[in-house]
Amino acid sequence: MRAPRRILAAGAATAGAAALAYGAYAAAAWLRYGQARAKAPSILDRFMPEFEVAERHEIAVAAGAPITFQVACHLDMLRSRVIRSIFAARDVVMRSRPSAPPLERDFVTEMLDLGWGVLEQVPGRSLTLGAVTKPWEADVRFFPVPPPLFEAFNEPGFAKIAWTIEVESVTAGSSIFRTETRVITTDRDARARFRRYWAFASAGIILIRRVTLGLVKDEAERFARVIAA
Repeated sequence: MRAPRRILAAGAATAGAAALAYGAYAAAAWLRYGQARAKAPSILDRFMPEFEVAERHEIAVAAGAPITFQVACHLDMLRSRVIRSIFAARDVVMRSRPSAPPLERDFVTEMLDLGWGVLEQVPGRSLTLGAVTKPWEADVRFFPVPPPLFEAFNEPGFAKIAWTIEVESVTAGSSIFRTETRVITTDRDARARFRRYWAFASAGIILIRRVTLGLVKDEAERFARVIAA
């Protein structure tokens, strides 16, 4: 009986430590909220020059820019067990309504069907999407805003989100894949709600971004090797 008890005790200790670590992260994210600064010139400067949250991630890819960009636009993110688990965890925590099984379709099509709108597109190089939403709600919905009206949108009660996928060519056979997300809220109540949401959800959101970088890199490099063979 002692061995199972030791195993249970070790499991409980591990779970407790994980809960404490997550709580510390959430507290730090809450305290840092609103302190984001632009690290480099960005496509998003046109649409959201002021923001409360900014996340920018990039990765070097041993594939040309055209291949990398096509892979990024047509990526099936849900093939990743990690990403599926994060989405499932959000549904449980937020008590969302059960959704239909996801279809196997590309990333951009999925985002547009969810309600995101295209703010700007440079063929083969970048795609910028934006929407207004209330991500703190259990069953979140996204609403597009026409590009000329996006920066000025200030209807109370919303978080305004813009993000990009961008590929920078380095050489004929190498590139840098980059993604950036910015968020600003439209009034004090929305800021308070989104700040609480970001504190507990940002770890998963950032992890999704980083996993996506790896998926794009692996798939683009695989295609490059096939083409070169």
